[in-house]
Order: sequence, then C-alpha cells, then structure tokens
Amino acid sequence: MSDIPALTDRLALARHRDRARKSPALFLHQEALADVQDRLALVNKSFTAPAVVTPFPDLWRDTFPQAHVIADEDVLDLGENTHDLIIHAMALHWANDPVGQLIQCRRALRPDGLLLVVALGGQTLHELRAALGQAEIEITGGLSPRIAPMGEIRDLGALLQRAGLALPVADSAILKTSYATPLHLMHDLRAMGETNALTARLRHPTRRTVLLRAMELYAEAYADETGRIFATFEMITLTGWAPDSSQPKPLRPGSAAQRLADALNTVETPLKD
Repeated sequence: MSDIPALTDRLALARHRDRARKSPALFLHQEALADVQDRLALVNKSFTAPAVVTPFPDLWRDTFPQAHVIADEDVLDLGENTHDLIIHAMALHWANDPVGQLIQCRRALRPDGLLLVVALGGQTLHELRAALGQAEIEITGGLSPRIAPMGEIRDLGALLQRAGLALPVADSAILKTSYATPLHLMHDLRAMGETNALTARLRHPTRRTVLLRAMELYAEAYADETGRIFATFEMITLTGWAPDSSQPKPLRPGSAAQRLADALNTVETPLKD
C-alpha cells in the first residue's frame, strides 16, 4: 500500500454531490452531453452496448436509456470486454488515479470500442484560484488547497496512450460564463457538487475576511464594465479506441511511393549543409 495520501476525499465528494442533487445546476454536464452527442453523430458506427461513468446518472439515462450507468468510483463497475462505447463524463478531474480510470475503461471495451472522456481542464476557474490564493496569502500569510488541480490538455492526451488506446485525440473548448458576484459563482459550484473535496483542504470554515478580500480582488481583476465577473471553464474531450486489426495503421518510415514535392506540384530545394 502506498503511503501517499489520496488527492480527493471521496466521502466529502459524495456528500457534496448528494447535496447538489437536491437542487442541481448542471449546465456544465449538459454542455458535456451535447458535445458527446455531436461527436457520436459523426462516428460512422452503431453502438449497442454503451456504458456511462458519471456522478449525475439521471441526466445521461434520459439520452442513453440502454446504457450501463455507473458511478465514478476508484474501482469502476465495468466487466472486461463488455462494452463497445464508454463515456466518462465530467469526473476525471476528481479521480485519485486518472490513468487507472482510463485503463479500467480500456479493459472494459471490446475491440474497436470507443472511449469518450469529457473532463474539466487546467484553465478552469483560474480567476477564482488566483483571487482566493492572493487573499489568503495577504490575510493569513499562507496558502491552502482550495480548487482541485486539473490536467492540461497535453498531459491528459498522453494518458490515452498510457492506457493502451489507439488513435488518441485530445481537444479543448473554453466556456466563459458571467455572474453578478463571486458569491453567485460559488453558489453554482455548490449546486454542481464541485466545492472543495481535497484531502489536504482546511477542516474549518474559511475566515470571513479571506472571503471578502477574495471577492474584492476577483471584482477588481475579472469584471466587465457593468460589474459582472467572469469565470472560465475549460472542457477537455479525449477520444480513443480499443485496438483492433481493422483500424488504420501508420506506414513504415521510408515506405512512401511518391515524393511530397510531386504531390504538392512544387519544386524541392535541397538545404545547404
């Protein structure tokens, strides 16, 4: 067993999500669902055994009524070689072992099965992170973990290859939202179940002076002319396929039958040594 503490306190995360389900604000999950639907519409293949990994199953069951919908636990409830499509929806940023999550999905895919992952990326809430950090340093002289670290697109894309998936693709989209005040943003985060569940978080309420100073800093740096503040969410989508002999393979270097210059109808100019 590792002595390294888990990044995420799964019990705290479960409590936050249970609270959020009473009055949810799931616009990010709805964006993820729309993105998945658009991508699947472009895939020239029918899927008959889908699975969805999500903390909010009702939203996804309405669209994928035949899917095996499961929670994003450390050990996923997925049988080996049982699904031709797995959607990992808006949960990878809370995983204690992101690579392990993808490997479990890879093992559960049939040959030529598709994995679609939608997760929050590193630019998410950078404004709130900066304001809270500066306020806490000013008032307490220290800095505590408040917002979960989220992977950059290059790092997350590399996880697909580490998990043994073929034809890996990673891309991102920036979603800019606006709120009347930072408190309204924090209310939405609470209603998404996305409040602080880090194992190393402070175990007592944040001092009022820190919150007030953070709101001042946020409004000073990230407000428009009307006084509304901006918040950034980066949505990263990862796609990869379970390897299969039917998939295209890269050509062996040096095996080309035609010069690139001929294909482009141009003149090839040798470089000087």
